[in-house]
Amino acid sequence: MFISRFNVSLACLAAPLEHRHSAMTSKPLFRVLQPAAGTDAVAETAIQIWFNDQPLSVPGGRSVAAALLAAGVQRFRATPVSGAPRAPYCMMGACFECLVEIDGMPSRQSCMVTVQDGMRIHSQEGARDLPPLSDQNPSQASREDAHGR
Repeated sequence: MFISRFNVSLACLAAPLEHRHSAMTSKPLFRVLQPAAGTDAVAETAIQIWFNDQPLSVPGGRSVAAALLAAGVQRFRATPVSGAPRAPYCMMGACFECLVEIDGMPSRQSCMVTVQDGMRIHSQEGARDLPPLSDQNPSQASREDAHGR
């Protein structure tokens, strides 16, 4: 018997709703891990930041992206061409989907910057130009990402 993709698709549609497989889910894909016993409790200390001029209380000791996701933020930036919403994808600095403006500096990878108390973060709307190097504060240049690179 010949089975085509069309036949399989029809079989999936005929299956009861609870047995269908879906690529999309409404359940969270990630969960916050609890620190191991005897580790530093700084990661669980809530700090205050501002996102799009709204105050947020977020967990400290993690990246800006992780803190914003834990606070329920779902849209970090808009694409330059279509304005489609974007949010962190890889969480390791490879995809550039998590770009935000942090303390006035545009195009920062939020997954690579450790969240700090009092940060002012704005979603990035479209393309941004980086300021000239002469405008950068030397103390900020040394904190380019969470690893000091």
